[in-house]
Amino acid sequence: MEFTIEKGKLYMLQTRSGKRTAAAALKVAVDLVEEGLITKQEALLLVDPRQLDTLLHPTFEPNALKAATPIAKGLPASPGAATGHIYFTAEAAAEAAKAGQKVILVRQETSPEDIEGMYAAEGILTSRGGMTSHAAVVARGIGTCCVAGCADALISESAKNMIIGGKTYNEGDFISLDGSTGNIYGGELPTEEPTLTGDFATLMEWADEYRRLAIRTNADTPRDAQQALDFGAEGIGLCRTEHMFFEEDRIPAIREMIVARSEDERRKALAKLLPLQKSDFKAIYEVMGDRAVTIRLLDPPLHEFLPHTDSDIRALATDMGLTFEELKSTVDGLQEMNPMLGHRGLRLAITYPEIAEMQTRAIMEAAVEVRQEKGFNILPEIMIPLVGEVKELKFVKDVVVKTAEAVLEEKGVKIDYEVGTMIEVPRAALLADEIAKEAEFFSFGTNDLTQMTFGFSRDDASKFLDDYYEKQIFDSDPFARVDQKGVGKLMRMAVDLGKSTRPDIKLGICGEHGGDPSSIEFCHSIGLDYVSCSPYRVPIARLAAAQAQIKDDLGK
Repeated sequence: MEFTIEKGKLYMLQTRSGKRTAAAALKVAVDLVEEGLITKQEALLLVDPRQLDTLLHPTFEPNALKAATPIAKGLPASPGAATGHIYFTAEAAAEAAKAGQKVILVRQETSPEDIEGMYAAEGILTSRGGMTSHAAVVARGIGTCCVAGCADALISESAKNMIIGGKTYNEGDFISLDGSTGNIYGGELPTEEPTLTGDFATLMEWADEYRRLAIRTNADTPRDAQQALDFGAEGIGLCRTEHMFFEEDRIPAIREMIVARSEDERRKALAKLLPLQKSDFKAIYEVMGDRAVTIRLLDPPLHEFLPHTDSDIRALATDMGLTFEELKSTVDGLQEMNPMLGHRGLRLAITYPEIAEMQTRAIMEAAVEVRQEKGFNILPEIMIPLVGEVKELKFVKDVVVKTAEAVLEEKGVKIDYEVGTMIEVPRAALLADEIAKEAEFFSFGTNDLTQMTFGFSRDDASKFLDDYYEKQIFDSDPFARVDQKGVGKLMRMAVDLGKSTRPDIKLGICGEHGGDPSSIEFCHSIGLDYVSCSPYRVPIARLAAAQAQIKDDLGK
């Protein structure tokens, strides 16, 4: 508070909100309640949910950070601080990590086949992509620091170097990343591990008392699922099955399926994947117990599972007993002008129903076996992605239901299961009353829904969005905060239309917006049942959901 005294009179000039760390904000809020000065509701409204990020991730040692000067800046795609030796391939990063090194994975952009190196890295840096690029989404999910879309970083993966500001950084050199600001530093900066205070747990308990929205997580591995549970998640709202296919013991089988020339050959390859996929689901069910688990059928285009350079194609052809020309022809045939709008999602299951059969069988067998072995009351939720027309949903749902019923008959048991869809194509939102005739639940995939509604590529939009902010066309990134006017209108419409057909339809969101506080408030306002977000954003979602309910109550 700024004041002055003139001729015996006190004048208050101005006030400013005091800046405090997240730990201090929590302590002040909890102490005020314990001293009887404010209510729990008031305390919950005092803390900015976004501040909680700093309590969940490493940070740079303050004095070292003050003395450091950034060499470049990208997008703060996943919070935290990381320092380590740079490596330019997932394989090299994984090997270096196994040898005990701290690693920063540096790529022009990542793809699902980089997942092993991403798990091994302390931090991830890309020169392309935005806040919902593959690197950003995976990094947030696994709690790894990430700076994305740094155009000033000239990365040569073949030469194994990176040029920033005229200086060359070679493989093995140290750099440091601040995923909370997007700053990149040359050399090694010391980091500090986060500490969760008792006040944090207390505030989370209060949040859970007041919120209506359930909080789920996006998790593809038992490790991610357990981390989310530790942070208070109540289920899994999105399990992406494609990440499971890139493991070393299964990528050959998925590639064998892709290059198959007949349905019989595809089924033989899928039979190799079935026990592996089932073991994945069993492991996740065992961690989650009786909690809900939504598993999405295969979504990305098949070309992502194949190599793209001639040298890699030649090596794989030798391993698979094919000629270079045969495999090259398959790779070329799968290339698409716009793969994100191409042969992916349920379109794959329409062309190759046997893929959906295998995945459904793995989901149901895993559920039955874990139920018998552990006694958990598992309700499988099978999600069909990229629906735009009810007839295509019905076609794939019929395959899923036929397979699921066959498994239950074989096992001699009866368990409930649900088949639903992602609302990520605008047409699905517009025709949600028709879609709801076949779908028992909707989950809004707002990454793609935003991309298709705006006509923006979420991986390339970062190149021009800064101009939109500067010229005050946008005040926020539509891929980070739900565009309530346009995308939100489609969501609200889909909710109303879906309920008109199926009043008890389950409604959630699994896009990255599920961890953004303002987007969570919007999801609360349109009547969703849950939000699903990355494990490390679960506490943020819990607090934001409580604030939404409290504001709602105060408004009434």
